Formats: sequence, structure tokens, C-alpha cells
Amino acid sequence: MVGSIKGELIENRIVVWKIEHARALFKEGFYGKPLGIPKPKDAEFDAPLILDLIEGYYLAKKGRLEIYRHDGTNSTDGRVKTLSMKEMTSICRKEYARFDSKYMVFKELRDKGYVVTPGIKFGCDFAVYEHGPGIDHAPYLVQVVSPRDLLTATMIVLSGRLATTVRKQFVLAVARVKEKKVEFLAFDWWRA
Repeated sequence: MVGSIKGELIENRIVVWKIEHARALFKEGFYGKPLGIPKPKDAEFDAPLILDLIEGYYLAKKGRLEIYRHDGTNSTDGRVKTLSMKEMTSICRKEYARFDSKYMVFKELRDKGYVVTPGIKFGCDFAVYEHGPGIDHAPYLVQVVSPRDLLTATMIVLSGRLATTVRKQFVLAVARVKEKKVEFLAFDWWRA
């Protein structure tokens, strides 16, 4: 254990500046991406770690990360403010559409041992790995929906075709926030 790990909130990312701490978090579960290293295979890097906001929130909730930001308009004035979980929740809700649903799915997958990364390059919410980036390819693309969402056949076919093209399984994660429950619906595609 490295001790108290601190990350600086800069816009909608969290930066872990201390290299020792950056390596520890990455080694712990492939959290974040080392700055300037597109596909790291191990934690032997000499760069700050950039965390997605949802990852940082998850780590803060688990007590692994203390998130701060510079207080005031001039970030060089040295005043630092540690953010409470209430403040972080508010920030996350402003940055993410349907944050509560997405966080519920992220947490469920992370707690089950999967490595979860943003799925923006695949047009979905999350890319999910069994082992980690650089070790295996993400076998799942996850789209978070609520039980009341209108899903069209076209949307499902488009998502499924994309997933098949990149050799991944398309998964709908139905987040029932009030019941604190997530259901996963996976689609398999095969030729007739």
C-alpha cells in the first residue's frame, strides 16, 4: 500500500501527479492512462496518471483517492481544496448524462473484477476487459440504459454490427437506480 493517494481535478479529468502513486493505481486494476503512453502493458512508466472522472469517483468512494482542486482563479496561488463526495457527486452529475445509472453499472462491473474503460471510441458507454488493456482485448461493449428507454431495432442492429465488426459482444446494462439493481442483456450475432 502506498498510503494516501491524491489526484487533482482538472476540468473533467483527475491527474495523479506523483509517479509512485500513479503506478500503484495502475497496477491495482489498470485505473487510468499514463500520460503519453497509449497502450501500457505494465506499471513501469514515468508519467502522471490521467483518470476518467467516473474512475476517480469510484476510487474516492472506496477510500483509495483523495480528490482536490486549486481553489481560486489563479491555480499557482497554492490554495488547494479537498473535494467532498457530495461535491464530487455534483460535479459528476453535471459532466455525465445519467451519471447515477452509469456509475451503478461501472461499480457493478469493477466490483466483479472487470476492467472498465470509457467506450467513446466504440460509440458506447464502456469497453470492458477481463484482464486489462494491453493484456487482452475488451470482449464487451456496454451501453447503459434505463428500463423506460425506448430501444429501437435500428439502434440494436447498429450497435450489434459495430460490436461484431470489432469482434466484441454488445451488452445492454439496464440500470434500475431506485432498486439499486443492474441487469445485463448480451447479444450474440451469427450468420444464417
